[in-house]
Amino acid sequence: MDKATALQALAALGQETRLEVFRLLVRAGTGGVPAGEIATRLRAVQNTMSAHLKILGQAGLVHAEREGRSIRYSADMTGFRDLLAYLMEDCCNGAPELCQPILQAVTCKC
Repeated sequence: MDKATALQALAALGQETRLEVFRLLVRAGTGGVPAGEIATRLRAVQNTMSAHLKILGQAGLVHAEREGRSIRYSADMTGFRDLLAYLMEDCCNGAPELCQPILQAVTCKC
């Protein structure tokens, strides 16, 4: 991941509703959530939610899949992993034991 892509992802997550959407989709796992349900759960107007989902998609953080007349969104875990890897690229200046608490905190416990 390059700096411009990382900045785009961080900017997308730097808005409250988009951060809530991303966290909802991470919790939902690979099954994702239909767009209308995302809007309902977060009490948002559907066309506003569409704009948020588009920004997250352009940032490489969500993936959309058409299901008939609706669209199901899921977190793009590869994009998320790439962002985390970019942020931790130079972590701990050669002392990986200092990064261990961070790695344990972000490791899935499912």
